[in-house]
Order: sequence, then structure tokens, then C-alpha cells
Amino acid sequence: MNHEIIRPLTDAFLDVFINMKRDFFAIDGYPFDETLMRENTGYFLAHPEAGAVFMIFDETGAPIGFLILAFMFSFEFGGRITFLDELYLGDKARGKGYGKYAVNFVKEYAANNNLKAIFLEVEHHNERARGLYEASGFKDHHRRLMICRPE
Repeated sequence: MNHEIIRPLTDAFLDVFINMKRDFFAIDGYPFDETLMRENTGYFLAHPEAGAVFMIFDETGAPIGFLILAFMFSFEFGGRITFLDELYLGDKARGKGYGKYAVNFVKEYAANNNLKAIFLEVEHHNERARGLYEASGFKDHHRRLMICRPE
């Protein structure tokens, strides 16, 4: 595999990306709002300081997945960090090494862009993804992830 299989999202693949997001959200039954997804994607494409969206392609050039990085600043970690917000591979692409390649891409991207740490979350039931991340050097953090949505 080469770096050409992971490329920044362009308008040419926007509809494919949105459809993949729909499939990704359906896996765990999360609500999907296409208008909001298009707005959020447009924001990321217009504001590269906020993060980056990449499409993943197979060797034939067919789109098979995507990954999204969200950038933040952390005093604790000494600068900018990234959150691997989403990594998705379609059913036919799973188990073929693309996930490992994508995680390695993220690690290299972080190193090349002076990002101090990579955070991610994984669903408790998704043992396959957890195994991938652990094999790639990710560890459980001693802190608990918590959330609050402003009213």
C-alpha cells in the first residue's frame, strides 16, 4: 500500500463521503442528519486549522472508507493534539490491512505536523477496532471520557 490510498477529501467525493458517514452511523444506530453532516464537512474543508478529512481508497482507486482528525490544544501535552474522531472502512475493505495502514497514516501525519498526542474513542463492543488500536500502540488512558452537551 502507498500513501496515495489516503487523500484529503475533495468535492468530487463529497457525496460518497456523506453516504459512508450514513453507513457508519447506522452501525451503532446513531441518528444521522445529512444537512448537519454536509455543514460540518464544509466547515472542516474551509477551516483546516479545525481538522482534516481524508478518504481511503483501495488499489483500484475505489473509495472504501474515511478518517477524520479534529485538532485541539492541550497544555498538559505541550501543544496541539488530535482526536481521531472517526475511522470507517466499508464491509468489503475490513480485514485486509487498510485499518492498520490508516492508523499508521494518522501516526505519521501527527508526527509530521507536530501534534503531541492522538486520542480516540472506540465502542465497547468493537473488539476488532480495539485490537487494531492496541496493536498500533494505543493504550487505555487512566482517565474516564465524560461528556456534557450544553443546553
